[in-house]
Amino acid sequence: MVKLASQDIGKFSVGTDFEHFTHVDAPLHPTMTNIANLLSLNKKITARGEWYRHLPFGDPARLKNVQKTIYSLLQEQIDRVKDSSIAGMPMNEAAINASCVVDYLLNTVDEAGEKFPEGLILANMLIITGAGFTATSTLMSWLIYCLINYEGTQDRLYEELCEAGIANTNEAVTWTPELPHSLSYLDCVVKETQRLHNASFQPGRTTQADVVLPGGYSLPADSVIVPALAIHSASILTGGTSDEVKSKHRYAYIPFATGPRGCIGFSFALLEVKILLSELVSRYEFFREGLDAIEYDPEFQLIRPLNLYVRAKNRTGVA
Repeated sequence: MVKLASQDIGKFSVGTDFEHFTHVDAPLHPTMTNIANLLSLNKKITARGEWYRHLPFGDPARLKNVQKTIYSLLQEQIDRVKDSSIAGMPMNEAAINASCVVDYLLNTVDEAGEKFPEGLILANMLIITGAGFTATSTLMSWLIYCLINYEGTQDRLYEELCEAGIANTNEAVTWTPELPHSLSYLDCVVKETQRLHNASFQPGRTTQADVVLPGGYSLPADSVIVPALAIHSASILTGGTSDEVKSKHRYAYIPFATGPRGCIGFSFALLEVKILLSELVSRYEFFREGLDAIEYDPEFQLIRPLNLYVRAKNRTGVA
């Protein structure tokens, strides 16, 4: 899933083909391996306190070297996109004509004819590229887990894809934003997977001062942990009829957090995983190898399965 998600996000963010599928043993692009190392090292360092970050050796030193390497690789990819046909194009037109995100940021202009500050592009592209492929690959892994772990889910999803003309056909599928969102069972599979196995299990938020919330809850001036897994598992969301679930509190389901600091790319992420999952299920039937309890990676910033082994079988009647 890492190869698939990073190949997709590479084209979307920096317009680069990372060549992850040129052959079976194609290696991960250095940009992706370094971003994965960055996240792992960052988790180790933040878990040990602020003082640890400033040490001139060990993991803190390795983190600085990895950061330099990533910025260098991303800058090379950004430089390739600078010459574009949308140079000077207004933002609303460029949004549908840009070849990738960095093309849009580099070349579009606002109402005053000003471009996005070039000095801010590199840091933003690291966030878009890194968060995009790690979160997507983790969610895709959990989606496959749910397909093979909950009986009947995979068959029912495949049936919906056949009815929509996506699976069991020799015709090429033309994906539009409306098509994946029109598949109701696919939407349910994605939402339920995020409820039960959300990759970001407790998005942290920091209060700037002491605050008292409605109900008399006092929060000191420090960090606030949002236990998404606990909220998603509570009775306020589970059970009941469809109408009862729809009437639940809007913050009873927050896989992408919420508010002004919620995930800025959640719309793209949902569209991306729906298309990728549809393409995979259309072509392959998945089976789990082994029944060991799922283990997690404590040294990574997302909750991802480490020992999920899956066998894929080609479906018949597929283009």
